[in-house]
Amino acid sequence: MQVWLDVFGVRGIHRASALAFMATHRRAIRRLPHVRFAKLLGTGSGETFTMRDADPDHWAILTVVDSDRARHSVVVARPFQRWMSISEESAHIRMRPIASHGSWSGQHPFDDESDAKPVKPDPDQPVASITRARLKPRMLTTFWRAVPPVVSDLTDDPAVTFTLGIGEAPVGLQGTFSIWRSGRAMSEFAYRRPAHRQAIEQTRALDWYAEELFARFAVESVEGVYRGRTLSERISFEP
Repeated sequence: MQVWLDVFGVRGIHRASALAFMATHRRAIRRLPHVRFAKLLGTGSGETFTMRDADPDHWAILTVVDSDRARHSVVVARPFQRWMSISEESAHIRMRPIASHGSWSGQHPFDDESDAKPVKPDPDQPVASITRARLKPRMLTTFWRAVPPVVSDLTDDPAVTFTLGIGEAPVGLQGTFSIWRSGRAMSEFAYRRPAHRQAIEQTRALDWYAEELFARFAVESVEGVYRGRTLSERISFEP
């Protein structure tokens, strides 16, 4: 199984095209041959998970495919090529699932019991994570109050080499994608940072989410450009 996050940078008049593609390409991407799961995503800073975070210049496609051949069918398909045609820059991250808990739109996209080669992650190699949640409307205000301390910890951590707020909608469907220098560093953040521990405790006590997912991935390759900088400059695969 391969998981790909493709991020497209647009400018000027192409912003309108990107918004139109978000509405018209969802089903087209999902219906491509051998695509197990696909989401078109808006992006943002992820600082508050409100409208003010939204980045109209960057959009993303998340896909789960079976093989290199399946990935090729995505890349050459008309929807993907349309995104490339309006983009001034693009970045492409290939991953393989390590662990996943929870669901996304009622599915378990990163589970693969049939995988003959389960990932045995090196704790000192780069890993990525996706956290995604559908918030209960009555819990929006409580959630937004809890976000800033966790985000500050995340963005200030030197072990985080790339982070991106992601979402299927500006409000209520929230997520974060991040790449870490190592699995060891990610684990240390998750269990040792007070703000993050408190957020986990609040999640359990206050029942914020109608649906949630956390997934961890081995990062297999990165290429392309994000915000004018080559993505591979941020992420080292050296031991």
